[in-house]
Amino acid sequence: MILNNARERVRFFRFAAVGALGSVVDFGVFNLLVHFGIPSILSSAISFILAVINNFLWNRYWTYPDSRSKSLGNQLIQFSLVSLVGMGIRALLFILIESHLIAMFERFSWKISLSPTFLGHNSTLTIAILVVLIWNFLANRYWTYNDISAE
Repeated sequence: MILNNARERVRFFRFAAVGALGSVVDFGVFNLLVHFGIPSILSSAISFILAVINNFLWNRYWTYPDSRSKSLGNQLIQFSLVSLVGMGIRALLFILIESHLIAMFERFSWKISLSPTFLGHNSTLTIAILVVLIWNFLANRYWTYNDISAE
């Protein structure tokens, strides 16, 4: 559907652009909180929630402006539920791979100023964002914004 439909491709690219902006919010808040000693899993949850609010507003008014048969409240609930599943996927990825990535970066003796922990945190976050982007787009397109035509 997405690859064969120009309008859906535009929606996907807009959704991805909104996601990129949300990633700036996400990475910025995440690194700020970790810098101040907040554990990475909690920092990840907080930064994720703030990015979700940002993304909902942009997607509602820019990516899917023609989706108005559902109330703002209903769409926010649906978007939030999809995002909660995404947060679960993200948390699972942090639990499963973050420590391995940190350990991998510790094995290298790169002469750079970034710590293995910083690199591991942000590599995990990058992977999580990409996986959750795909989940969020498909789930939101076919559930939250299913009131619009693909044509």
